[in-house]
Amino acid sequence: MSTSPPSLSELTAHPLVQAPMAGGVSRPELVAAVCEAGGLGFLAAGYKTPEAMYEEIRQLRQLTGRPFGVNLFMPQPRTADPAAVDVYREQLAGEAAWYETELGDPEGKTDDAYEAKLAILHDDPVPVVSFHFGCPARRVLERFAALGTCTVVTATSVAEARVAQAAGAQAVCVQGIEAGGHQGTHRDDPQGDRGSAGIGLLSLIAQVREAVQLPLVAAGGLMRGRQIAAVRAAGAVAAQLGTAFLATEESGAHPLHKRALTDPLFTRTELTRAFSGRPARGLVNRFVREHGPYAPTAYPQLHYLTAGLRRAAAKAGDAQAMALWAGQGHRLARELPAGQLVEVLVAECDAARAELREAGS
Repeated sequence: MSTSPPSLSELTAHPLVQAPMAGGVSRPELVAAVCEAGGLGFLAAGYKTPEAMYEEIRQLRQLTGRPFGVNLFMPQPRTADPAAVDVYREQLAGEAAWYETELGDPEGKTDDAYEAKLAILHDDPVPVVSFHFGCPARRVLERFAALGTCTVVTATSVAEARVAQAAGAQAVCVQGIEAGGHQGTHRDDPQGDRGSAGIGLLSLIAQVREAVQLPLVAAGGLMRGRQIAAVRAAGAVAAQLGTAFLATEESGAHPLHKRALTDPLFTRTELTRAFSGRPARGLVNRFVREHGPYAPTAYPQLHYLTAGLRRAAAKAGDAQAMALWAGQGHRLARELPAGQLVEVLVAECDAARAELREAGS
């Protein structure tokens, strides 16, 4: 018997979403703390095995009875040039020798076990499922709708938002160029100025709002409640924050990564293919400066190629070769418990909205 999926607004007390951050950051403790505080927390299933995803869902359900989400990576086309990947491997040989580790094997890892993860989420439904790097087929979204699961598709352009609406998604997460981590583009265009082209969040909200009739979740550089009020005034039903939660106590980010957000040594971010082969925004460190300019368009091959190198750098306490994903607002990061951060953000948002009402009266 099918049920109608709840809207995002019905699932949370506050219009605040904790972004799914792959690589162990969005662990169950963080998601539970956000959910218990009235936000919508997300587990990140990207790069995990189906079994690991299932185990994290089980752990999360022991920590909270509130609604939560799970994020999936869409399968990637086999478009990477093997020769370009081999050249990049040779260029990283010195890095591997320096950190006394081996470079990874990138072969045959393009679908992120997508179908197996879908099967688990069909058999044991969760309140929300979101998708990154593309849009699922209509049959997939219809199956989730029949199970009562709300679906969200990330879009970085009007065209991608229209695809999500046509496929039957319940909401669109509009991701501005300011966002930390991987851009959720449906297709990685190597001609797009090496991934540096993009649309700012407020402009994107305005354009997408006039193009589709779906609820919008705004993502990209948001760190303060006043910004949440701004994107809601622009037409979003909720704001999604990632970097803001990266520095919290419950975050699974490496301590070096947390400290780097406000370290004067790391002054800016940029989009780079250096670590994964796909544009992702992170703090500019030595690895980004030295290898970013010639990293090929090869995702997820480069992610697996550099995985051991990144782990070895972290073990050595060297942030200069770690993937320090962060949005443009990273300097505003606050080291607070996640639940307290939700409370602070909501209070700031409410205060800003009250100011707007008084200014307009």
